[in-house]
Amino acid sequence: MDPTRTPAQVLDRLVTSVNAHDIDGLVDCFAQDYSLTDPVHPARSFNGSLQVRKNWSTMFDALPDVRLDVQDHAVTDTGFWLEAAQTGTGRDGHRLEMRTVFIAAVADGQITSAHMYAAPVEHGGPGIDAVFAAMAGTVPSGSHAADPTGGHQETRP
Repeated sequence: MDPTRTPAQVLDRLVTSVNAHDIDGLVDCFAQDYSLTDPVHPARSFNGSLQVRKNWSTMFDALPDVRLDVQDHAVTDTGFWLEAAQTGTGRDGHRLEMRTVFIAAVADGQITSAHMYAAPVEHGGPGIDAVFAAMAGTVPSGSHAADPTGGHQETRP
């Protein structure tokens, strides 16, 4: 850990470590008492850099070509946010295609807490009118419109 790392340097190391499959470099980006909050799926929230190691060790093992491509980002004096595409192909041929927004607080050169919003990319599925009708509860009974999530269970490390 380098307590003088800026949030921009932590962001760069995070992305570089993921793409190099450098588990030690990645875990070094997170404080030991790191706290992740998943506001959409609260049961997926966790505490501790050991869980970061476990999650990403699973990803690196299962998806040998997993990659994080930053689509956009912003950096402040106290943290950063990034929007990223996460892709990879599993050993069984399963294709991972996720989009993630990660909002991180940084102190002493490490990520101390974050909020993450992640979902698989859905090609096809219901259009915006059907989704809003389902969210509003105005879908006619017997309709085949999908639920607001598109009927997909989200999975992520």
